[in-house]
Amino acid sequence: MSKGGFDVRRQTGFTTVAVFCFVVLYLPIILLVLYSFNAGESIAIWEGFSWRWYVSAWENERVQAATVRSVVVALSASLIATSSAVLAALATTRTRPWRGQTLAFALINQPLMVPEIVTAVALLIFFALVKVWTGYTGLAYLIIAHSAFCLPFAYMPIRARLQGMDLSLEQAGADLYGTPFKVFRRITLPQLWPGILAGAMLAFVISLDDVVITEFVKSAGQDTLPTYMLGQLRRVITPEINAISSALLAISVMLVIGFFFLSRTPK
Repeated sequence: MSKGGFDVRRQTGFTTVAVFCFVVLYLPIILLVLYSFNAGESIAIWEGFSWRWYVSAWENERVQAATVRSVVVALSASLIATSSAVLAALATTRTRPWRGQTLAFALINQPLMVPEIVTAVALLIFFALVKVWTGYTGLAYLIIAHSAFCLPFAYMPIRARLQGMDLSLEQAGADLYGTPFKVFRRITLPQLWPGILAGAMLAFVISLDDVVITEFVKSAGQDTLPTYMLGQLRRVITPEINAISSALLAISVMLVIGFFFLSRTPK
């Protein structure tokens, strides 16, 4: 062993394996973005640079409707999931240990542990029964399904933020006869905001990109942008799909970067 200790970067073949993994991960994405600017209709033959397919997607009424629906569902699900996650995080970090706390933690994070297809089928069966009983077939089912699925994604950064906060200020506020609500509003919430925003952004991205649960839960005429793209891939593939995918990629990357900076623990 060298004096500096074990270093995985010095192991035989590490660089080769690392480069191979990065190529496999990012080369398809680079090609997708590149061919979104293809002037022709082929997704494999380059025919020159053009903004044609971005303009086509922008002017496509079905794309516009699906985009608006995706944003409405994602914003609603993000708001509901984040609000619930704040309450759940407070209950599991700012209270004395209580019986069933571990079980509650496991239930909150259930969507992370159970395959998404299982969750989708379960929601399909449950909502089918509700539709029969109520006759309602609106967008609320999608919002509820996305909220439930996004809950753990909002919960984890909020809980991590709460666990990393100094309790001395909250204890001082309580010693000065502050009510629990006033201590939360004046002391805890201002420090918790970065975690809340990070959780909301992550939940928004997860909801915006979801296909499996949406495909199972949605009713006729309720296509979101990802399910619209899936339907188009089954019919005819044009660089318009590349353009839409590139736009979604850009939005997701910007939100994930924002999540990274907001969730960092200050030194």
